[in-house]
Amino acid sequence: MRVVALVPAHNEREHIGSTVRALLAQERVPDRIVVVADNCTDDTPEQAREAAAENPAVVVAVLRDNVHRKSGALNWAWRTYCQDAELLVTLDADTVLPPNAVGDWEREFIEDPGLGGSSSKFTMPSHGGGGGSLLVRLQRAEFARWTMTGLRRGWTSVLAGTGCAIRNSVLHHVAGRDDRSGPWSYESQVEDFELSYRIRGLGYTCRISPSVRAYTDAMTSLRALWGQRMKWQVGTVEDLLNFGCNRLTLVDWWQQFCGLAAAFVRFGWVLMTVSAALLGILHLSAVWLIPTALFIANDARQSLHIPHRDKRDVLMAAVLVPQEIFAWLRAGWFLTAWWQVLRRQQKDRWALQYQAEGG
Repeated sequence: MRVVALVPAHNEREHIGSTVRALLAQERVPDRIVVVADNCTDDTPEQAREAAAENPAVVVAVLRDNVHRKSGALNWAWRTYCQDAELLVTLDADTVLPPNAVGDWEREFIEDPGLGGSSSKFTMPSHGGGGGSLLVRLQRAEFARWTMTGLRRGWTSVLAGTGCAIRNSVLHHVAGRDDRSGPWSYESQVEDFELSYRIRGLGYTCRISPSVRAYTDAMTSLRALWGQRMKWQVGTVEDLLNFGCNRLTLVDWWQQFCGLAAAFVRFGWVLMTVSAALLGILHLSAVWLIPTALFIANDARQSLHIPHRDKRDVLMAAVLVPQEIFAWLRAGWFLTAWWQVLRRQQKDRWALQYQAEGG
């Protein structure tokens, strides 16, 4: 298959070199690698060219007038460089692929003509860049749960923009819709979720690759994590309201229901416990330790699926408290996102996330 890799990059001078070098170090090197330096104010293009070392397979393109952010950069590169491709690999500019990735993806698509897209099992490095911090470990645990769930059921509703491969003939079908000027939508804040929905709607399967892993940067502060998750959650809710409830979105609606129910149960539990204490009718019982023990056992079991785990990952799950704090954060962005969507609060989530990350 003719394979083209697209890497949209906005002010990624610190990471783009590693991303390009990892693509060039593949056992099956892409036939073309396109880095799209999108409205950069740093030397991302120069860093990409230096990493390419004048390799003719690498194209570094500079966009100055793109107003559609990542989707605009991807659509422009797809129209310009990918029309003759058979397989498209898209990566964030801070994603590093291990050497087997492109070759394994190619074999997956050759073996399964019904495969429309394959997502990587993305995670964060366990060393360097805060990889050992509590917040990063919690994100690694969360993504490990997402990966295991998708692998177990055999499909996914999101081809992660962090790193995925898509059959290009399917992208041509999606791009033929009247509501867009390329495969990636300008109306969605979570373009990878929207595109995955369109691919599945054409009858193709989207799944998580059993063998392709990708390494990306984590959010290293609570502010950055909140900004990222609010963009994801608000965008997902907006898209689900637009798609409606159907066979393709039923699981996603159920996940939203469970997330909201968990949030209300947590806040309701605190309200009832405090009220009972104030009224003098709160009585502690050893029976309460049973669900706590079950939660700990489940978290510890799931921690065994974290890639490159160490004893601190298992200990973090066993003590319960860090996971519980993370669950409260999740409850917060679930409720806040739904509140803002239902109130029709229009915000530039890309800008808010970028600002939260210190950009």
